[in-house]
Amino acid sequence: MTAYRFITAEKANHRIRLMCRVLQVSRSSYYAWVARPPAGSRDRGLAARIRAIHKRSGGTYGCPRVTAQLRQDGLTVNHKRVARIMREHGLQGIPRRPRGRASQPERQAADNLLQREFTVSRPNEAWVGDITYLPVAGGWAYLAVLIDLYSRKVVGWAVGAEQRTELCLAALRRALATRPDVHGLVHHTDRGSQYTSDAYQRELARNGIRASMSRKGNCWDNAVAESFFATLKQERVRGEPYPSVQAARRDVSDYVHDFYNAHRLHSANGYRSPVDQEALHRSNGLTSDP
Repeated sequence: MTAYRFITAEKANHRIRLMCRVLQVSRSSYYAWVARPPAGSRDRGLAARIRAIHKRSGGTYGCPRVTAQLRQDGLTVNHKRVARIMREHGLQGIPRRPRGRASQPERQAADNLLQREFTVSRPNEAWVGDITYLPVAGGWAYLAVLIDLYSRKVVGWAVGAEQRTELCLAALRRALATRPDVHGLVHHTDRGSQYTSDAYQRELARNGIRASMSRKGNCWDNAVAESFFATLKQERVRGEPYPSVQAARRDVSDYVHDFYNAHRLHSANGYRSPVDQEALHRSNGLTSDP
């Protein structure tokens, strides 16, 4: 950088070719540096994108999710830079859910069996689950989902006014109603108290399901669920509040069943929909559940 600045300062007195040779820098690198926008303008452009993502999330996204969305949009960016810009512009996320006493979930947290192995060989080998916020007039609704890692199909979901264990249980029971043969399945979530609760763990045990949980504070261990929420909010919610929890529930049902599962082309499936991915699995004569 110092050499480039010197060349710029002295170019009226000396030839650029000569200075580059003497200072042992390439002319192409120097001209690329000259053409590069100033750091401030680069930050202004990134800040605009960060503000748009934060607004689209209903003000819920913090640095990890904003960074994840930027990378999904094809931008290579360091999370520390995103965090700095968010601080400078007064942008912050909201807690994903009240944790209560940290010691209780920690005592009950399961090991991370999944270990970020997001590619599996058949349906009902592994599901991932999570909860997110949806903006509604005067507050929030909460969406719990379970996603089959093989096809990325949403196999269970529930929308409610409170982020309690009952919400996650409703999503789990909806999944079990259509996929009853799940013995040995790996069920991966974060360490939220809804998932570590006795009621939820008993339901898993009754069905022979093995619990797996992300490491503390590591959203990348559950990246598939995070990606689904980002897709839902980008394609359907777009930060606009629903008039009611019931309206949010209807819209999620329409998105999941009429578009996402049945028709949306998913890159992880070779641009097949989740339903078509599972149909292909069955047509190949492989053991599969519905």
